[in-house]
Amino acid sequence: AALLLTVTTATSSSPHRLIFNKSLAVLLVATTSTRAFSFAGGSISNRFIGSHLASGRSKPNSIGSRGFGVGNSLSIIANTRGGGTGSSSSSIFSRNKNRSRLFSTAVISDMDEVKLTASKKNAGQKLADMRKKMEESGVDVYLIPSDDPHLSEYVPAAYMRRAYMTDFHGSAGTAVVTMDKAYLWTDSRYFNEASLRLDSQHFDLMKQGQPRVPTIPKFLSDLATSHYKEKSKPLKVGMDAYVHSASFSQDLNEAFEEAAKNMEGRANGGATIIAEIDTLDGKSNMVDSIWEGRPALPKNPFRVQPMEYAGMAVTDKVSKIRSEMKEKKATLTVFSALDDVAYLFNLRCMGDVETCPVGIAYATISHDAVTLYCDEEKVAPAEVTEHLKAADVTVQPYQNIVGDIASHLSSNAGNKVWLDNSRSNYALSRVVPKPSLIDAQNPVTPMKACKNAAEMEGMRRAHIVDGAAMAHFMAWLENAILVEKRTVSEVEIDEVLTGFRAKQPGFKEVSFPTIAGVGPNGAIVHYRAAEDSDLLKHLDDKTSILIDSGGQYEYGTTDVTRTWHFGEDGGGNEFRDLYTRVLKGNIGVDTMIFPENTPGFVFDVFARKSLWEIGKDYGHGTGHGVGAALNVHEGPHSISPRFGNKEVLKSGMVTSNEPGFYDDGNFGIRIENLLEIVDVKRGNDDIAAGVIKIADGDEPPAKKQKTPEGKKFLKFAKLTMIPIQKNLIDIDLMTSAELDWLDAYHQEVLEKVVPLLEEGSPAMDWLVKSCKKIQRNM
Repeated sequence: AALLLTVTTATSSSPHRLIFNKSLAVLLVATTSTRAFSFAGGSISNRFIGSHLASGRSKPNSIGSRGFGVGNSLSIIANTRGGGTGSSSSSIFSRNKNRSRLFSTAVISDMDEVKLTASKKNAGQKLADMRKKMEESGVDVYLIPSDDPHLSEYVPAAYMRRAYMTDFHGSAGTAVVTMDKAYLWTDSRYFNEASLRLDSQHFDLMKQGQPRVPTIPKFLSDLATSHYKEKSKPLKVGMDAYVHSASFSQDLNEAFEEAAKNMEGRANGGATIIAEIDTLDGKSNMVDSIWEGRPALPKNPFRVQPMEYAGMAVTDKVSKIRSEMKEKKATLTVFSALDDVAYLFNLRCMGDVETCPVGIAYATISHDAVTLYCDEEKVAPAEVTEHLKAADVTVQPYQNIVGDIASHLSSNAGNKVWLDNSRSNYALSRVVPKPSLIDAQNPVTPMKACKNAAEMEGMRRAHIVDGAAMAHFMAWLENAILVEKRTVSEVEIDEVLTGFRAKQPGFKEVSFPTIAGVGPNGAIVHYRAAEDSDLLKHLDDKTSILIDSGGQYEYGTTDVTRTWHFGEDGGGNEFRDLYTRVLKGNIGVDTMIFPENTPGFVFDVFARKSLWEIGKDYGHGTGHGVGAALNVHEGPHSISPRFGNKEVLKSGMVTSNEPGFYDDGNFGIRIENLLEIVDVKRGNDDIAAGVIKIADGDEPPAKKQKTPEGKKFLKFAKLTMIPIQKNLIDIDLMTSAELDWLDAYHQEVLEKVVPLLEEGSPAMDWLVKSCKKIQRNM
């Protein structure tokens, strides 16, 4: 039975499944179903996992051990996110309240709020309203990016302006609206989704990076040229300076200047201006002016990240930054990215940005002051106030940042501001004259990327508990499909998986919206299931599912992708062939030993080699950095075919390793592990200590390397502790070394995750079965 307390209505379609109405405030579920589980987090202390690992004892974790969940349980999920608007509408809930739990489909999400308000008008009506505002403001073009003022990948609902205008909800994309046309630029991850979501009568999809598809600066410079020839006046391009990067504005101006130089018939020796950027200062963002019911800006409080997980005091970070400022002759450094600010001050926040533990704020450091710019509600908790006071941090209103940068420069003609134009908005950058600007990667970026010992220990710990959660989930899913013989929707899969993660100690929220794509939906790289979607599918034993998911734990961040198929034929020969080639690509990257100062793009070919052999490929990068209890996507490094990122891989970095293959309309395959980068020497030290076992007569891989004197070599160590489905592998395609890798990985998973499971539980049985050595051809 289910008792629902709602503002209007909410329903539960079955005792083992929860479906939430968008107006849901509180859900109370009482059930004795053998398939039931608790969505609420357990109250076990964060020492629980440590005692398990230290003792090696098999004990039940916080999920019911004998069945697939907790019988006779009472679970409470309270949604205190709020649905307030930025205009005159009143809020049902207070957006200032911090949420105790976030589930990717089980609560009102930021995107749900945007979809709800966007549905009140169709694309044609929104564009008509926009063009009326454009005409009033005297602009010919208006640019609508995905960004907030901090250029975040995931943004608060109030800044989802591009999603509101286009109904395309991917994390990357820019809309360009002219007086008679509208366009959306996005990358290859979203070509499929964007083509399904856009109203093709009103928007043209521009597949960036494809042949004959211009960049936005090139497109606008060509448009400016034709506009000037026709009307003999500059094209006026409107944009909000706070949500465009300084580097984009620079690229746009340079494109306009180059087009002007190339224009035929320009005045001799004259500087023709064919286009102008108008930031419409003093006016609201143009989307905001037509967005009825725009959500309110979030003001959730910070929490202190304990030294046990942070590993480095704020004062020590500031001292290190000031040393680097002295070398660069900078008198002020500006930090705009939200994860930079969170890392710098050892603060985290829940509720400002869905799935990201960061709060809306800026920061600056000078030689005699450290300043945090945020709303006062964010530092209201006494613990936060004392923490900042102890680090000698001054708190200023959020909106003061631009004026304070200008005041610093005006106070002394010799002052210089260190500001990374690629990660800072144009409104900040334009107040710094070029002679006073130090445009370089800020000093927090590399500090944050190379995890200290405490951060890395937290990451390892998070992946072990994540492995336990996945074992419980997969035991449940396999039972539902193969024993109960029922179908399971993508939404239910998302909810159940999140529920099992929520029972792990230290769980806060998911690390990104879960991707659970059945069959053809698996080919939509960043797909997100929704109850009211025409795309929603159900899993059975005849279709595959791609599940890309992760958790934000107090001590670490996880991100894992597995592709599963429960049919006896493993999806058929073609599917197994492609699955095996993707796995070979994953192993190819994982087993690399490489010299220090090797950039990430070097590794990309190893991930694609087996697919390339049969003329196949995938359109996304192979790896991204991951934060330590921070954002799931973190720079500056990556593994990608794009040679532009020459950031070298360093010891202490964390990267994903996620080759894939996507057959649009049929299926998607991706296998993703997170890896830490370690010194090769560490492997020898682990062997000497007995942590890694070497067979008699064999040598450690590192000792086989003929290294130049003094040359330091690095390798990858596995973080993700989740089995890979063995019956989808074509053994004939695998080498003996690759099969050895698989067996060794599964043995490591078994040894680390078993202590968290109870003997005889479905999760334990599933894990033991999944980690058995693969049967080889004789």
